[in-house]
Amino acid sequence: MQNIREGSEKLLEKGRPVALFSSLKVELSAIIVFSTAIAFVMAWFLLKVGLSGWIAMPVTMVVALGITYVFSRGLTAPLKQMRDAAESMADGRYDVRVNADERRNDEVGQLARSFNVMAGELEHADKMRRDMVANVSHELRTPVSALQAMLENLADGVVEPTEANMNRILDQTHRLSDLIAFLLDLSRMEAGAASLNTEQFNFADFLDETVEPLEIADAGHNHNVRFRIPRSITLEGDKDRLRQLFTNVISNAFKHSDDDTDILIQAHEDHIRGTVVTNVVNFGTQIPRSERADIFRRFVKGNNGVGTESGGTGIGLSIARWAAGLHGGTVRVVDDARGPDFEITLPKHHDGDHNQGSPAPAAL
Repeated sequence: MQNIREGSEKLLEKGRPVALFSSLKVELSAIIVFSTAIAFVMAWFLLKVGLSGWIAMPVTMVVALGITYVFSRGLTAPLKQMRDAAESMADGRYDVRVNADERRNDEVGQLARSFNVMAGELEHADKMRRDMVANVSHELRTPVSALQAMLENLADGVVEPTEANMNRILDQTHRLSDLIAFLLDLSRMEAGAASLNTEQFNFADFLDETVEPLEIADAGHNHNVRFRIPRSITLEGDKDRLRQLFTNVISNAFKHSDDDTDILIQAHEDHIRGTVVTNVVNFGTQIPRSERADIFRRFVKGNNGVGTESGGTGIGLSIARWAAGLHGGTVRVVDDARGPDFEITLPKHHDGDHNQGSPAPAAL
């Protein structure tokens, strides 16, 4: 019975006589005019054949109401589906969708398509949150297990507290610290905004300081970082937030580059727009255009390549986009024949308005 009812509703929806209108008001008006015209013609005919007005008028009204009801069901069917879908989503089922006719351009059709987009985003966010629990558990377990084993060996006298062994323990604590920092950044993103301590600084010196610890962590992979940055460029912003931005983008380049390959960091000033444009290019596998927007979504992890980090939590590039947005800037992947090219555009001077109520990156 349910399938029959849904099938009839689909048939009514597809067969709507007002499907060409782009406004719900116009559609409702057309239904009223059509029903009134049918009722008038029917009343005239019944009276002409000699039927009493006391009989003709009720029959005419029933027919007019029937026509209005049949046609209006096609208009309101998606609303009922959205109600049922919203109830299912409230119970934790995010895979439900509304049968949205792409040919329908009125407000209800637009609402149905927007509802499906929203449902898809919620389903993706729910899946990514579940995956993040597993990712974080794995990321925490690895360094904790390593630390436990190393400390037990030291306590039992199996190994000596040499400088090399102490450095291994320190590396694991750094890994734990990085993961905790990621989680703290995620909480700031969820809060939606963060205060900025802006200052003016030399951009080339800032990038040198940012890349240096990344190159140390990259030891053994032999990535060669090449700079093409004029020493005259200055930038105004929060150095800590901007360091998050560039660290995550450059770390991503390290992670997805083969050993013994180059990574190019170049920058220039756009004097017309008053911005500083930085391109971070690695010479690895190109990112398909269809995936370029997704990699900046929270908890989305790209294909793991040879690099310095583990699989990660999938929020590094999302944090980068958040930090850029706080400064009124952007980060995106642009076409470049050489390889994946992350272009970061930042205002040269901070006007103080970008960090007020900046929204956290969506699950887009």
